[in-house]
Amino acid sequence: MDLTVVSYAVYLPAATGLTVWVARTLSRHGRLFLADVFGGDEKLADAVNHLLVVGFYLLNLGFVALWMKTGRSIGSITGVFDSLSVKLGTVLLVLGALHLVNVYALTRIRRRGLMEHEQRPPVRPQGWTAQAAPQL
Repeated sequence: MDLTVVSYAVYLPAATGLTVWVARTLSRHGRLFLADVFGGDEKLADAVNHLLVVGFYLLNLGFVALWMKTGRSIGSITGVFDSLSVKLGTVLLVLGALHLVNVYALTRIRRRGLMEHEQRPPVRPQGWTAQAAPQL
């Protein structure tokens, strides 16, 4: 019996399950971060959160599908575990890398928003003050 099919049958549900679990976890716990990034705008944070989850699923499930193919026939149980460890490990690394890219981008957006907020005066200027005479 060719164990390549067994490898596929284990890999696909495991990789899909990991992708769904990571996406839900990031979505649930990232909502507060997104609300902070967007200045407390809950609707915008929820919309961006949903778009990030959809993009996350598309990228990761596409990668899972492309990475499923094994270039050689697997003839032993050891080969099944070897193939699964490489494939699932790579999927986990890709999930982690995409998460770090998202966090980096959102942190830059947040930092830019904080810098813009700090540059605005707390109250509207009401006039000009007289310039002090230079002291000699």
